[in-house]
Parts: sequence; structure tokens; C-alpha cells
Amino acid sequence: MASLTSLAGAAPHAPALPRPPLPALGAGAAWLALAGATYALPEAGDFPYTASFAGGALGAGLALPVLALLAGRLGRAGASLTHWTPWLAVVALAFLAWELVTAKFGLLPMPFFPPPQAILEVFLEDWPKLGGSILASLKLLAGGYLVGAALGFAAGVAIGWSKAVGYWAHPVLRFVGPLPATAWLPLAFFVFPSSWSASTFLVALATGFPVTVLTWSGVAGVNKAYFDVARTLGASPRFLVLRVAIPAALPHVFVGLFMGLGGSFAVLVVAEMLGVKSGLGWYLQWAQGWAAYANMYAALIVMALMCSGLITLLFRLRDRVLSWQKGLVQW
Repeated sequence: MASLTSLAGAAPHAPALPRPPLPALGAGAAWLALAGATYALPEAGDFPYTASFAGGALGAGLALPVLALLAGRLGRAGASLTHWTPWLAVVALAFLAWELVTAKFGLLPMPFFPPPQAILEVFLEDWPKLGGSILASLKLLAGGYLVGAALGFAAGVAIGWSKAVGYWAHPVLRFVGPLPATAWLPLAFFVFPSSWSASTFLVALATGFPVTVLTWSGVAGVNKAYFDVARTLGASPRFLVLRVAIPAALPHVFVGLFMGLGGSFAVLVVAEMLGVKSGLGWYLQWAQGWAAYANMYAALIVMALMCSGLITLLFRLRDRVLSWQKGLVQW
């Protein structure tokens, strides 16, 4: 009987449930605090989407600890969530401070400093106009960027490979290239038949110069021993350009593409503000004219996300094309 009692006492207990890590608990608490303050505190104005914003914060606060428990089963998504959990807590605290100084206590004047739920209202109610502006900007950016990148790449290869081309092109690049593309705005809108074509030209100009210079530098800097080995094996000039010079210069080409993307995006916004009747730059100008500052901030958020997303896509392309360099430069 005693042995049975001892065996019963030695029976293993049920395993304890895992607990969410402290960063996830802290992030969840921050989002719950945001939800409570947004829903419970009285407002200094009338904001129709307060309950929706509070509900989203409440959902994030409840979901974060649960997702942290399942992070090990979610693969790359779980690892990414674990990595960004501290930032999620900081974002929640930033939203809380923003909410308190605008919607709750009115410390910042309206309409210049709208609360988060006013930005949410823009995304939910003005999405047709904002979405159309995003589409127009992407079309204009894609056309100008692709034209500028293609012409810049071809010009850079020609200048780096041929001394004769370099002789004639180098002074022109040194004279015209350093000028900012926005300086050509008055002339472009006068010469081209439409504001769309003028804006495309300006975006292409902003992209083409860095791509040309970096491609030229990459082709001119290829190790001469590569060409000597290829010639020894009977390579033709076409082979030397396409299979030796260009692949060796690709790291420089991608640096030029990154620089061109940043410059073209800046020119795109300015061109849309001054001449094009659609796009994010035009939307910003329209919002400022009507003192719709919530719409203006929403457009700025979209611009930041769009530019960051395009750079990320370009990095993905670079990592695929230059797999041997993956990890050397990160975004």
C-alpha cells in the first residue's frame, strides 16, 4: 500500500504552459493602454473613427502575446515578429502620446495636428482618390525610372568601354549631370507637349545620371586580367562586353540604381505638385490648399511606405542577381 502511495505521489505533473516573452507582454500592454486611453478618455473634438482605432489597438494588444507563443511554429514570420516586437511597443507608445496631445487634451492645434483616428478616416473614406493618386505616381515613376535606367546603363557601358565615346561624353556629363533635375522644370514644361511627358523626362533625367556614372565607373574599373584571359580563350569583343565587363560592373550598376530611385522619387513629387493633375504630389498640393492636413499626413505616410517598399524590391532583385554578394549591403 505504501509503495502504491509513493508511486502515486511520484506521478509526473502536467507540463506548464509556455509563457510569452517579456517584450511581447510589454508590447501587448502598450497597445492595450492605447486602446483604453483612446476609448475611455473624453475627446477635445469630434472624431468618428475613435472606436475603430481603439478596437484595432485592442486587437493588437490581445494578439501580440498569443502570436509570441506561436512564434516558433510560424517560421520566418515568427522570427520577424520576435525581432520587431520591441519596435511594436515603441510604436504603440508613440501612438498613445500622439493621441493624448491631440484628440484628448488638445495641446496641439487642429487642423494642423490631427489625431491618429483622423488619419484612419482618410484611409477608409478617401481611398478612391488616394488610391488613384498612388496608381498615377507609380505609372509615372515606372515609366521615367525604366527609361532613365536603361539609357543610363547603355551610356555608362559605352563610356566605360570606348575611349572615343568617353572623350565626347565625359565633358557633357560633367557639365549637365551635377545640375539637379528640378532645375530643368520650367524648360521641360515648355518644350514637351504635355505635363506627363515633361515629368517623365525629369524622372528619367534624375535616374539616368547616377546610373550612367556608376555603370561607367564599374566597367572602367574591371580587372584587365579578366579581359586578357578571355581574349586568350578566343573571346570576341561582344563577348568581352556582355559576359565580362557588364557582369563585373553589376555591383556598381545597382548602387547607381539605388541612387537613381531616391532622386527620381524626389523629382516625381515636385513635378506632380507643379504640373501633373494626378499623383501623390498633386494630392499633397490639393490637401494643403483645402487645409485637409489629415489627408496630407496620410499621403506622406503612403509616400514613405511606397519608397521604402520599392527600395526593398530593388534589394531583393540585387540579392537574386548578385547572390555572391548577398548580405554585404542590407536595407
